[in-house]
Amino acid sequence: MKTLCRWMLVIAVLGGIGYGIQLSVQQYLAKLNRVDWRTDKVAQGNIRSVVNSTGTIKPKLQVIIGSFVSGPIIELNAEFNQEVKKGDLLARIDPLLYKANYARDKASLANHKAEVMRVKAQLQQAVNDEKRAVALRSNDKSFLAQAEMDRCEFARLALDAQLESAETAVEQAQATMENSQANLNYTEIRAPVDGIIINRKIDPGQTVAAQFQTPELFIIAPEMRDEMYVHASVDEADIGQIKSAQKEKLPVSFTVDAYPNELFEGHVFEIRLSSTTTQNVVTYPVIVSAANPELKLLPGMTASISFEVAHCEKVVKIPNAALRFYPDPKHVRPEDIPILEGHIEFASDPNDEQAQQNEKSMSAEDRSIMRKERDQRHVWVQDGEKLRAVPIVTGLADGRYTQLMKGDLKPGDVLVTGIRVTPTGSRR
Repeated sequence: MKTLCRWMLVIAVLGGIGYGIQLSVQQYLAKLNRVDWRTDKVAQGNIRSVVNSTGTIKPKLQVIIGSFVSGPIIELNAEFNQEVKKGDLLARIDPLLYKANYARDKASLANHKAEVMRVKAQLQQAVNDEKRAVALRSNDKSFLAQAEMDRCEFARLALDAQLESAETAVEQAQATMENSQANLNYTEIRAPVDGIIINRKIDPGQTVAAQFQTPELFIIAPEMRDEMYVHASVDEADIGQIKSAQKEKLPVSFTVDAYPNELFEGHVFEIRLSSTTTQNVVTYPVIVSAANPELKLLPGMTASISFEVAHCEKVVKIPNAALRFYPDPKHVRPEDIPILEGHIEFASDPNDEQAQQNEKSMSAEDRSIMRKERDQRHVWVQDGEKLRAVPIVTGLADGRYTQLMKGDLKPGDVLVTGIRVTPTGSRR
């Protein structure tokens, strides 16, 4: 009897030890296989929605100065980056030929004026002869024959015509002399506006040939210190938001590589209708106006632009990573599995490739309905060892957060954003 009790005691002890070992192993395995979730918190703050693009900085206006006449450059007074005033002499073309032409045409004009005076004198004499003939014939018709009367009359008429022709020749000579004067004046290349010379295309001694087309000598950019334009290309999908931002006068910010730590600001000046299609992508040119008092913005710089299209303050916002997370069904509560099986999230995620393909095959009406319901989403929170879906309605979004319009969440709530992967060979 004592032996039996002793064996039963030994068996009980061994069973307890075995159960303890089994329980420890199960706990260890459960801990080993437990999912380590990456999380982020619901926050509260401001959201600015932006449309990003790139653009090129250009002057508000570029005035190209050419030459109307030909000849060698004998004087050059303008240099690169020089600030000039309207009327300043930039260059001078050799005026020798044009001075000679002007002198010739001036002498020709004087000659034609003298011809007018000569014809006027002859005409006056003819008028006097005709008057005397009329007076004599009125006293006695036999004094002068009719043929003599006709000769006097037609001599006067001929001189009238000669006078008109001579006066017309004077006008032609005057126009020719003015043309020569204009060509002579064109040998002086002057600035038509105030501005900065951003390009000079001639050198001293160079010969300008303007027979076939007007050569470009200088390019002047006026008002560069007051205003510069940023020419951006915006995708057609975003142009509606840019129009709204322009109407609401929302700011535009941009950076340039020359000053990476400095933020420049401007506003949408113009949305042009001249669209461009490149590889089936339609873009529209958008002009951003920005002040440039320190002349830091130079023509040709590349700008990285952010158009502010909407903003809201002091709102509850959800991390975008939580909206992009889709759990494995085995980690989800049974009652929430239909959300994944029905692909509700995938159908509403605009960044999902499958959703984009499905959208292309829909009718226009279905696409419109789906886009209206796209803001209805789900996020996931830990509920014991499983994940629980929380339905929400989203609003404005930026690069990191999305506004919470409806949903059972508050600032500080922890949302699951993914699975934390343990590096190979490391311990938990």
